[in-house]
Amino acid sequence: MTARLADIAAHAGVSEATASRVLNGKPGVAAATRQSVLAALDVLGYERPVRLRQRSAGLIGLITPELENPIFPALAQVVVQALTRQGYTPVLATQTPGGSTEDELTEMLVDRGVGGIIYVSGLHADTTADTLRYERLHDRGVPFVLVDGFSPAIAAPFISPDDRAAARLAVTHLVSLGHTRIGLALGPRRFVPVLRKVEGFVAAMAQLLALPPKDVERDLVQHSLYTVEGGQAAASALLDRGCTAVVCASDMMALGAVRAVRGRGLDVPGDVSVVGFDDSPLIAFTDPPLTTIRKPVQAMGQAAVNTLLEEVAGTPAPRSEFVFMPELVVRGSTASSPGVRSRP
Repeated sequence: MTARLADIAAHAGVSEATASRVLNGKPGVAAATRQSVLAALDVLGYERPVRLRQRSAGLIGLITPELENPIFPALAQVVVQALTRQGYTPVLATQTPGGSTEDELTEMLVDRGVGGIIYVSGLHADTTADTLRYERLHDRGVPFVLVDGFSPAIAAPFISPDDRAAARLAVTHLVSLGHTRIGLALGPRRFVPVLRKVEGFVAAMAQLLALPPKDVERDLVQHSLYTVEGGQAAASALLDRGCTAVVCASDMMALGAVRAVRGRGLDVPGDVSVVGFDDSPLIAFTDPPLTTIRKPVQAMGQAAVNTLLEEVAGTPAPRSEFVFMPELVVRGSTASSPGVRSRP
């Protein structure tokens, strides 16, 4: 084994200690160096260790949040189809409340020798989470791409929708309908997409309605949970503050907002307009059909796959954020402000 290790190290142009770290799957080796050692192993005719051999077999991991929100299975379907077309086998790992954590799912996938991992709305989107987990993954030679959420502390490719533009599209649409008291219902403040939507919303309200940014964030932004119940609670608080329109950070929250409006004996969109975010499957068939901001799921999923496969092939993608523009889809849940309609 020592003789073989010396041969491999000499052929790869590295020390025996470095060659040993690669063959044993240890961290602390640059990706290019790791590839050189593996190439030397193949050229010299030695069989790869089981873990390294499995990693070359075409498995790609996909870690998503719970699948109750239909936008996550929609994105997963795009990723799975794109990987399959390229000859890879996707391995879907889903986080569920009380189930496996992101770190546990990562270990499971790495142990099975995946060639790379795509993370959707993971801990990279949480401003309070430790980002060293991604640095350690990089040190182990596992390529990864991060979707929905950005952190300058992580050296990786990011795929994101333009959340600031999404909020601006919603506000612009509602202002054009005569609404001046517009609320924003969204998830916990610690998440990057939430912070960006708030920034876009506050800026649009300041520019289009000349409202002081501090007043907008204090009075017209309500944080809750990304669920139907969370949307209902947030919308109730905003209705108490006189809002005639509610922009929600997900379609699920928007359905909760509709429930809150109807619970008060009011009509959507007759009394209150509601805008969602995502354009989830089947959301066009709700009652009323939901006006929403369409997340570019197809383009984002394809970009995530293309970027990861470049990394797997040894061509590092730029360590930056690829931002995709959302689109306003107008349906039946928004209408002119009641105040505008009542004018002579």
